[in-house]
Amino acid sequence: MTIRTTCAYCGVGCGVLATPTGGRTATIAGDPDHPANAGRLCSKGTHLGETIGLDGRLLTPMIGQKRASWDRALDLVAKRFRETIAQHGPDSVAFYVSGQLLTEDYYVANKLMKGFIGSANIDTNSRLCMSSAVAGHNRAFGEDVVPASYDDLDAAELIVLVGSNTAWCHPVVYQRIRARCDAGAKLVVIDPRRTETADEADLHLPIRPGSDVALMQGLLAWCRDTGLVDYDYLAAHVAVPDGFWTLDGSDLWSTARTCDVDVADLRAFFDLFAQHPRTVTMFSQGVNQSLTGTDQVNAIINVHLATGRIGKPGAAPFSITGQPNAMGGREVGGLASTLAAHMDFAPDNVARVGRFWAAPTMATAPGLKAVDLFRAVGEGRIKALWVMATNPAVSMPDAGRVRQALADCPFVVVSDVIAQTDTGVHAHVRLPAAAWGEKDGTVTNSDRTVSRQRAFLPLPGEAKPDWWIVTQVARRMGWKTAFAYDRPAEIWREHCRLSTYQNDGARRFAIDGQAAKGNDDYAEMAPFRWGGTPFADGRFSHPDGRARMIAVAQKPLADPLPHWPMTLNTGRYRDHWHSMTRTGLSPKLARHREEPLVEVHPDDAARLGITDGRLARVATPQGNSLYRARVVDTQRAGELFVPIHWTDRTATGGRTGLLPRPLADPVSGQPGFKATPARLEAVAVEWRGFVVMRGELDTRPDCLWATRIAVPCGTAWDVAGQGDAAALDALLPRGQRIEAIDAARGTRRIAILDDGRLVAALFVTRDGTLPPRDWLVGQLAEPVAAPTLLAGRAPGVQVDRGPIVCACFDLGLQTILRAIAAQRLTDVAAIGAAIGAGTNCGSCRPALAKLLQSDAHHAA
Repeated sequence: MTIRTTCAYCGVGCGVLATPTGGRTATIAGDPDHPANAGRLCSKGTHLGETIGLDGRLLTPMIGQKRASWDRALDLVAKRFRETIAQHGPDSVAFYVSGQLLTEDYYVANKLMKGFIGSANIDTNSRLCMSSAVAGHNRAFGEDVVPASYDDLDAAELIVLVGSNTAWCHPVVYQRIRARCDAGAKLVVIDPRRTETADEADLHLPIRPGSDVALMQGLLAWCRDTGLVDYDYLAAHVAVPDGFWTLDGSDLWSTARTCDVDVADLRAFFDLFAQHPRTVTMFSQGVNQSLTGTDQVNAIINVHLATGRIGKPGAAPFSITGQPNAMGGREVGGLASTLAAHMDFAPDNVARVGRFWAAPTMATAPGLKAVDLFRAVGEGRIKALWVMATNPAVSMPDAGRVRQALADCPFVVVSDVIAQTDTGVHAHVRLPAAAWGEKDGTVTNSDRTVSRQRAFLPLPGEAKPDWWIVTQVARRMGWKTAFAYDRPAEIWREHCRLSTYQNDGARRFAIDGQAAKGNDDYAEMAPFRWGGTPFADGRFSHPDGRARMIAVAQKPLADPLPHWPMTLNTGRYRDHWHSMTRTGLSPKLARHREEPLVEVHPDDAARLGITDGRLARVATPQGNSLYRARVVDTQRAGELFVPIHWTDRTATGGRTGLLPRPLADPVSGQPGFKATPARLEAVAVEWRGFVVMRGELDTRPDCLWATRIAVPCGTAWDVAGQGDAAALDALLPRGQRIEAIDAARGTRRIAILDDGRLVAALFVTRDGTLPPRDWLVGQLAEPVAAPTLLAGRAPGVQVDRGPIVCACFDLGLQTILRAIAAQRLTDVAAIGAAIGAGTNCGSCRPALAKLLQSDAHHAA
């Protein structure tokens, strides 16, 4: 039976058709009837079926390192929270939750903390992703309403992407953008890096990091000076502060100088904006994850309000979220800075929500935002912390300090699907939560579309849904009646009632018509978008019904520091997600980027003695970590880029969370991950190698560099180090051992067999070459290993696939190049027709276009 559900990954909110095929397996396809994706899936969604096994799962409650019953674990959590509150007050406890939670999970956690414990100390990892967009919406509109939908992309004449590598991070949306561009729309990408998204743009502005306000102020001044400002719209619908239009230092040349872009390119952007009234400006982490993120959001919104490009088809500012239910968390009030249902902590709102919940102890003021929350944990002010569905020891800035805070906290609870995480090692109690495919509830995507996540697999072991876990603790703390839910549909209906409770239209967020629907209706709920076309009537959510132009100014951009002369930017890879607890299980998703890379400009690499493919250390005042260097001209000189995904469980390096400063935007509280002062240095190794093994290693290799890679039938580890590599032998299991040694090159090759079948192999060299791993990995699945194991290849000529370009169809670089040459393929569509590459999610299309350009260049 095929089940309609929603993808577990980004905020696009794609519909998925999941068909169980026995055991812990299922086939995955896109839902052609879902409005967000119309059947398309990205590479991550396509390979969800590889991530639903039970490897590494937490399946029983744990107190310390011992298994416990649910009753004992829940009783302990309730007791410790109750005692801590009684002794130190409600603000001595906190919840840190996640955009991975379903709306129903979020709702009960928020209700428990803000209405019954009596504190607003519940914040979410969404604070790290989109809280600057929330703050900007609230300042401009009076409410956190995204004034756009994906349908606007289909009507836009100009699409401006600011701080978003959409081709990698939101591939299905990007394909919608490309379709519109193929129909004649223009695409501008504003990003310090020349990403795959920028490669296909009509114009790329590689602005200096942190200069977004200057750019948008320059555009606003240009609109003023060229007659593009819609003064009639402003007079009718927008409050403009006195002196707003001064805009000193925002002429074309000053703006180009501040942003470090060519004047002609900047003028081209301004001209495109002038020529295309139907403009959608989509922005993401490059805007939000800044110490001035809220001002950057409002600078974008100011331009749209000033030109009346809002509330109309194809014209809007559009914040695209990173997590599947970041929006649902915003709706229920899962941020410490909001109360519930788009209400803040104004006294009348506190009273209203208190009446609705019949709450005994309402929070009356905002709680601690993420950075401040973990600082309070470290200072001992928060003495009991519950972490749900997230991994702050990896994802928070200055993560070393966060780890120490967790280690020092008197009582830490972690609800998670994974048994061993960098956060979970500090937990006094671990509670096994339901995972994607087992959960039942709702999520809201970036354009306010609510969809159902439905279970198609049974709950494994003793795992339970997050809403059930929170409800059980609440009951044990004494609030049985208020948390007497038996199913998520009951929570959903209460959430919907609160959204409309004493809401005379002042709040746009109102889920009408859902509260009266029964359990069967909830089970069959089709996707729907609340809010229609926001602000189409020109009325906003401020008390006077007018939007606000927010006066912002470009902050001075700091010069490089003597000891930290470079600027570090962080972000996502195409085929990985957060801390890889899910994508790290998929062999196909592992192939695109197998290791954490530091991308560095050739000029910087030459100056620092950095060689492509060798190791390098990134250091900041907060910490340091190793990466493999990738020398590319897509980086601005003086700037570095590293990924966020690797953890202590998966690598000795790539620990990006250790590097950013624990500083945040003063309005939103969102940390800045995009412009950390840093330095880079080469790191020499004496040997390098790899391990391939059926199953998992018992322990991570103890050497300078070790990175885990999921492969079919097992795992691989790339390793490198200094000194004697003989200690790696201890990683190998027992069995028949065959070995070859080349002392001249310092090469050792060992294979372990069990009844003729390959169990593990270790290849290490000091001065020689290493064969590709692929053939050895393939031998893990063979019933009898080939006699040429220690050669690392089969007899005869081998066909090299090369690094994976198209993860959806598992196609390597050399495979694609051979097809281009043999079949004389001349465009991306022809490649797709011939071998399938680029025809599913499309995120590899920019890479395919580059291959065609390179092939044409070499042919010429």
